[in-house]
Amino acid sequence: MAKKPEKKPDIGTTGHEWDGIEELNNPLPRWWLWTFYATIIWAFFYVIAYPAWPLINKATPGVLGYSSRADVAADIAATNEANAPLEARIVSLELDEIAGDAEVGHFARAGGAAVFRTVCAQCHGAGAGGAPGFPNLLDDDWLWGGDLNAIYLTVKHGIRDEADPDTRFSQMPAFGEFLSRDEIRALTQHVLHIAGQEHDAALAVTGAGLYAENCASCHGDAGMGDREQGAPNLTDAIWLWGNTPEAITTSITNARFGVMPSWQTRLTEAQIRQVTVFVHQLGGG
Repeated sequence: MAKKPEKKPDIGTTGHEWDGIEELNNPLPRWWLWTFYATIIWAFFYVIAYPAWPLINKATPGVLGYSSRADVAADIAATNEANAPLEARIVSLELDEIAGDAEVGHFARAGGAAVFRTVCAQCHGAGAGGAPGFPNLLDDDWLWGGDLNAIYLTVKHGIRDEADPDTRFSQMPAFGEFLSRDEIRALTQHVLHIAGQEHDAALAVTGAGLYAENCASCHGDAGMGDREQGAPNLTDAIWLWGNTPEAITTSITNARFGVMPSWQTRLTEAQIRQVTVFVHQLGGG
């Protein structure tokens, strides 16, 4: 058995013992103890001087009146004041003139990138590559047009945002409400046919008549789409909701109704123009 350590009688032990080894109840070092007392005193004065105790709606303000939010607000105000001349120039220029101005163009792209990462990346992705139901902004396929003015209108007024009377709006009927399953199956095969994908030729012939009656008015006789009404091109191998027979059947049966919010009430005019320029120069504009 291990030998018990020698100890002074007045120290005693904590009562803890392991394998014959007892823990002595030595006093704390004086320097450590006084440092501990000093932190208690410091904490007392700190909670008086700075915001500390949470209340129902806010914390106690502290006698010094310090506020980290006020500091952030002051920094934002200073940044906005410094940027104000450039933002004014962005608003005064035509959209196609912004990129041509070296100083304003650089500022617009940098600011637009910040706006995009803040409010757009959640749907379109950090790299703007999109996702099922959210358009890829890097390719040349644009439902509503990819020139600067078209992008500007889309950002400003959104897509199917009922809160904005000027929003871009199109609605595909849910054909499952008035076409049979067999008719939808034939229509799906015709869409696969005009898209150049593997399909059932016999059903595609039947679907051609259904397409002419129900779809050609928006997508065009050859399926090339119509940007004036946001109708997708069905022949370019770019599919917002997927190009499998199952995905196409679902689109025909239930229709799709994606919504992009209108940003004119949440972004300034300068910010809308900045993100327009940024998106346009990504490669697909």
